Amino acid sequence: MPPTPMTGAGGRTTAGPVSATAFRTLMAGFPAGVAVITAVDEAGRPYGTTCTAISSVSADPPTLLVCMQRSSRTLAVLERSGGFAVNLLDDRARAVAELFAARGPDRFEHVGWTARPDWAGPHLDRAAHSVADCRITGSVTVADHVVLFGEVYRAAAADDGRPRPLVHGLRAYWSLGGRGALPDAPPDPTTEAQR
Repeated sequence: MPPTPMTGAGGRTTAGPVSATAFRTLMAGFPAGVAVITAVDEAGRPYGTTCTAISSVSADPPTLLVCMQRSSRTLAVLERSGGFAVNLLDDRARAVAELFAARGPDRFEHVGWTARPDWAGPHLDRAAHSVADCRITGSVTVADHVVLFGEVYRAAAADDGRPRPLVHGLRAYWSLGGRGALPDAPPDPTTEAQR
């Protein structure tokens, strides 16, 4: 018989939080699109990280949010630059997702990208089916993560207009383009891999 949770004032549960493992298992059952969040530092060097913690917030003004670890080098660049690009990955870009989920200073040497002064961060030309350029309008620190709110001031889709998003869920990469689970899924690339 499961323990009965204790309730405090106002009927709120006072039980402690579940373990990190239980939480990751819970969230593995909630598939999410995969993106690479990018920005450039003061010297023009590109930074980026794989992220699945993205959500729309408002259509007017068009706003989305991304969640990143407080220790992330990419986060520090985003905060200083005041903006970021959200590169929504195509289902053929699994290798790019894995590349930007790993730590390393030379990730941009292994992927095609373009940057312009009016963009908020590098666009991953061949890996993304759509890109949103955002200016940061607010942030909230929650435990070991920071939630950044970005107002979308530019959005571009792939030329063919038919996105085939890369999705991560059940500890595997998936295609929404009709191909199902993608082969050779890594053991557990969770959102905690964000850097």
